[in-house]
Amino acid sequence: MSYPIEVGVALEQGQKYCTLISPASDWTHWDKEAEKIHRVARDILETYGKSLHEVTKQLNELLEYRTLYTDAWVVDKPWLTTLFHAAGVSMKFQVSPLEAILSELQMEQWHETKDCVIREAELARHRASYDAWIIQETYKRTLHATRH
Repeated sequence: MSYPIEVGVALEQGQKYCTLISPASDWTHWDKEAEKIHRVARDILETYGKSLHEVTKQLNELLEYRTLYTDAWVVDKPWLTTLFHAAGVSMKFQVSPLEAILSELQMEQWHETKDCVIREAELARHRASYDAWIIQETYKRTLHATRH
């Protein structure tokens, strides 16, 4: 069992939203290996994370009637479902796999382009909003490249 510890999105005009999530009281499982990867300790979430209700409210305001595309749909969709269920809030947006909007040409260029975006960005920390921005930028570049 896992649950979301952070959420990040990148919007069309370059805006980013990112926040740590304070765990629900019944989210007691903690994976030390996941902590090493994300570099976020549980006490940091408890101290600096926003409440489930606040996070779901902000996500609904940002994304209402939109579709959120993710490159990790099989993980992100269940985490968002868990988040909204625990908050007792209905999700006002859809979550869809990125592959639903990628052409075959974009898919062929995806990994090489994404690696280039990551190198150019020189991001020091693994954060959800940066991950979202990397996906967004990779999408834009592959779309542009396939239209010419």
